[in-house]
Amino acid sequence: MGRHSLPDEDGTGAPGPRPRARGRTVAIATALVLVVAGGTAVAARSGLLSFSGSCDDDAVRLDVVAAPDVTPALREAADDARENEITSDGHCIDVRVTARDSFEVAEELRSGKGDPAYDVWVPDSDIWVQRVGLGTKQTKVSPAGNIASSPIGIGMVPSAAESLGWPKKTYAWPELTAAAMKSDKLRLGAADPARSATGLLALSKIGASAKKQGGKEGDTQAAALAKALSTRTTDSEERLLDTLARDGSAAEKGNPHRNQALVVSEQAAFAHNASAGEENSLDLFYPKDGSPRLDYPYALVDDAGMSTDLSRAALRFMTMFSDEEGERILAKHGFRTDPDQPSDELVTGAGGRTPQPYADEASEPPSDKEIQETLGMWTITVQSARLNTVVDASESMRQLVPGRNQSRMEVTKSSLLQALAGFTDEDEIGLWEFATRLDGTRDYRKLQPTERLGDRKGGTTHRDRLSNAFSGLQPVPGGATGLYDTTLAAYKDAQAGYARGKFNALVILTDGANQDPGSISRGSLISQLDELSDPERPVPIIAIAVGPDADKEEVQQIAEASGGSGHQVDDPAQIHAVILKAIMEAGSKQG
Repeated sequence: MGRHSLPDEDGTGAPGPRPRARGRTVAIATALVLVVAGGTAVAARSGLLSFSGSCDDDAVRLDVVAAPDVTPALREAADDARENEITSDGHCIDVRVTARDSFEVAEELRSGKGDPAYDVWVPDSDIWVQRVGLGTKQTKVSPAGNIASSPIGIGMVPSAAESLGWPKKTYAWPELTAAAMKSDKLRLGAADPARSATGLLALSKIGASAKKQGGKEGDTQAAALAKALSTRTTDSEERLLDTLARDGSAAEKGNPHRNQALVVSEQAAFAHNASAGEENSLDLFYPKDGSPRLDYPYALVDDAGMSTDLSRAALRFMTMFSDEEGERILAKHGFRTDPDQPSDELVTGAGGRTPQPYADEASEPPSDKEIQETLGMWTITVQSARLNTVVDASESMRQLVPGRNQSRMEVTKSSLLQALAGFTDEDEIGLWEFATRLDGTRDYRKLQPTERLGDRKGGTTHRDRLSNAFSGLQPVPGGATGLYDTTLAAYKDAQAGYARGKFNALVILTDGANQDPGSISRGSLISQLDELSDPERPVPIIAIAVGPDADKEEVQQIAEASGGSGHQVDDPAQIHAVILKAIMEAGSKQG
């Protein structure tokens, strides 16, 4: 079918409001559709547009891909549209809905490869729409509103919930997660945050709450909780529910592959309880520090290429979910249509009871930065990491950071210490510093070997020793940037110490271009890195150019020769977030 622009393309491309304002979102989206369709939707609903005979000949075919949990509701609405001959501009709409995991569609659209065979995408969360936007060649995705919502909590089999005081006792996320993992008698499972919005939003909330409660120790606590959770993750919510203990028998309780508690959405708990017996049902805890919510954005795919009939049909289908019948269908399948006033029937069906705070306002969605940090932390938590950190100690690191009364080195140290707190005792991290002729004729010096953070020597852990080494970094008087020789030596060292089953990487921080006239050339370094890199033993370089004097193009070329990535930050305080983002991206390539 030929495609061309919508009359009001900019309007339809605007992101919808926050999920907690879902009623207003659909109202706004509906008004937007009426503008785009010139009143067609109102006419259709009022019966003013009529046609004779079958719709088969002139129906507009609309292909929708949707998250598996919302697909049954969308298919029922599509059937309703066919049965009642719902029209758009006088044409019936023939909606075909296919279930696909949201993370899979997000990666496909992010890559921009091929022509998607669908017109509308309904993922379970806006975080996937955001992920598409991170691609450099992504297919355009235009959210037009949110059709439903579902808060995330922790569901437990009745015996486990009773042991924790449900429904009267309430917990914050870190407390509830810790309580659910304190012994083998109560095992907590979750869907993989790299593939599941439920898992990712919950982990992000656990991390944010742990940091708020634990201060400086919050990052370490969050990483520890993630580490424990990572041992009991599944690829999807469907598989996660299959891990529940099937009954209250001793055999099931003692089965190490069975869980008594799960991180789930209210809708998933509702759907499970609808078919489970009383003994196998879930009781739902709604954490008191706020439940993140799945928000089900309705997004047009490549709307600039759509025909007018197709784009209007797509938006007409969306307005059905603001009708009484559409809301009935969503509620029947366990979705909230008004997050501010959830129905008692839905909450009860999902396993919620008063005084659990199921009607509280949703917690603020995590920012893009928080999502990237959470994914980075998850990558290194699941695999464990082996990182060699190489820090520029040249004279220029004494320069003050604009807007701060601190040098580049001081801010860099602070950011590295912050990053260190997010690693677990199983991770291996080492430290080098470099300038020109720092150690005899060499431009680099090893300060700490790459060892497990939890290893003890002489009463102190490697984490303690590494923390002290970070804190002790100082610019070398008169030292210049000996980047090329250092990078090659550090890369060879990282390869020699490669640890299978871990995420191996070399992290290089520099505030300038190479200044050692006696070193190898950039071309020689890049060619040697390219020759040394081994796909079977990947050691990507994460090179970070710090400040305005650093050469971003140079660090990108160096990093990409190893399969890694180059980055530039104006403020060293951004180093922590960049490292985690780079780790997440490199980890996803290896996966």
